[in-house]
Amino acid sequence: MSSAAYLPFVVQLVLAAAIGTVVVGASQFFGQRTKKNAIKDSPYECGVKSEGLSHSRFSVKFYVTAMLFLVFDLEIVFLLPWTFIYRDFLASHIAILGPVLFFLGVLVLGLAYEIKKGALEWEK
Repeated sequence: MSSAAYLPFVVQLVLAAAIGTVVVGASQFFGQRTKKNAIKDSPYECGVKSEGLSHSRFSVKFYVTAMLFLVFDLEIVFLLPWTFIYRDFLASHIAILGPVLFFLGVLVLGLAYEIKKGALEWEK
């Protein structure tokens, strides 16, 4: 293999490194880390001074729901390739429906477990 075959990879690597460097440099240059300003650093919402803490704490239920959403949303990443190659497997006489149903069954059992444990209930 000639070195010209690696040229697109090298160009992409250099571009990725340059973009990352520019973004981090712009963040350091334009960010609020360079100067402390009490007015800019204060919380502001619709012209009304805020009451209480500017950074309120979220309930753990919020994070659990978000993580469950991510887990069950990632199943689409695994299901999409199967949908694209389903006809190819059928043409080759390879059974693919069994593994897909097993995968979905495990996900449904996981969801049923989370519902039984009350992970999706906001208040008890």
